[in-house]
Amino acid sequence: MAQTYNNASAATPQIKVSQFRSQGQQGLERFISTYAKELSNPSPQMRATLDAICQQKDCHASKLYWYTDIEQAKAAAKTSGKPILSLRLLGRLDEDLSCANSRFFRVTLYPNAEISKFLRQNYILHWQTVRSAPKVTVDFGDGRKLERTITGNSIHYILDSAGRPVDAIPGLYGPQAFLKQLVEGKKLINSYNSRPSAAKESFLRQYHAQRLVSVEQQWNKDLTKLGIANPPRLVEMPATSNSPSAPVAGTIAVTKMAVEAPMLRGMSPSTSNPAPLREITDQATWQRIAQLYINDAKLDKNSIALINSKRFPQKSNSNGLQGVVSNFETAMALDTVRNEYMLHRQIHQWFTQPNITSNVNTLNERVYAQLFLTPSSDPWLGLMNSETYSAIENDGVHLQKR
Repeated sequence: MAQTYNNASAATPQIKVSQFRSQGQQGLERFISTYAKELSNPSPQMRATLDAICQQKDCHASKLYWYTDIEQAKAAAKTSGKPILSLRLLGRLDEDLSCANSRFFRVTLYPNAEISKFLRQNYILHWQTVRSAPKVTVDFGDGRKLERTITGNSIHYILDSAGRPVDAIPGLYGPQAFLKQLVEGKKLINSYNSRPSAAKESFLRQYHAQRLVSVEQQWNKDLTKLGIANPPRLVEMPATSNSPSAPVAGTIAVTKMAVEAPMLRGMSPSTSNPAPLREITDQATWQRIAQLYINDAKLDKNSIALINSKRFPQKSNSNGLQGVVSNFETAMALDTVRNEYMLHRQIHQWFTQPNITSNVNTLNERVYAQLFLTPSSDPWLGLMNSETYSAIENDGVHLQKR
């Protein structure tokens, strides 16, 4: 029977968050043990307290402790001998309206029983905001409002205890596919750490060169299964000099595009950067490839329970829930194969080159500019175009001091 998460109220004791947070994962586990009764049916206040200790929204479902200071995460990694899984996102992981993919992580990946256990046992977790997540509110004028985030993407970096990246997992993967990446990342870091310092960089380049070959071989196998005789080759994604628009950047992540596309179409003029994202094959073929990996996108009972509590907060709707879950899994499977064959492959390519991946912040700048098409040089994230006219005073731009 799937666990049910709800907002039932209960007497919430006065709790010093810092007392538990300062003790890391052990402090979180002590809090969960101490307040097990209250957490069995947590009130909104109790959930907020747990989120503050974890620094993650919906921590009642995942029970994962996150560092928000990379130096503290590195110190914990050195002490524990574990690598760091460092999430970079738009917005904050402890807020409801972080970027769409990070919200999907909180629902589909972190609460997953296998993933949650593996992360606690094998990784030090850290997250860092790249920039705020853009939000839009549609006011229908009759008391109804629709609030969403638009554009943006997220990536998990696997770092050694000194903070050096050894691999990255770009965007959203299905739960089992994500777990496979975590397991492979743990093996990689163990092999990397066993090498002498002078041999580590060459080992890392060789590893990613081998991964490039493996990805190409798997791509050909997938297309052969589908009966495609002359499969298109995977090629490096060249950097573009064009300023990408938000609708184009939004096509990179399929699952979040389903949420954001209607608003982005309404906000962006049709003449704004109409060129589609460079594709290595057509959409129909992508969908057929995704079906080969649909089992990797299956949600476990914990994630389904959390989706149910968020999508149908007043009353459970089994028929509606089944449709939501099925559509979500289909979109995740498509995200999984596109991210692996397009984005992750490009990251492997970068790791084979010297002086590109050694600094996580520099690498992250490259990822957001060239893969996610949301460069830090564009403060408007592709939502503004200086060459188009909106007929709104000052183009609708309002600047507030923060």
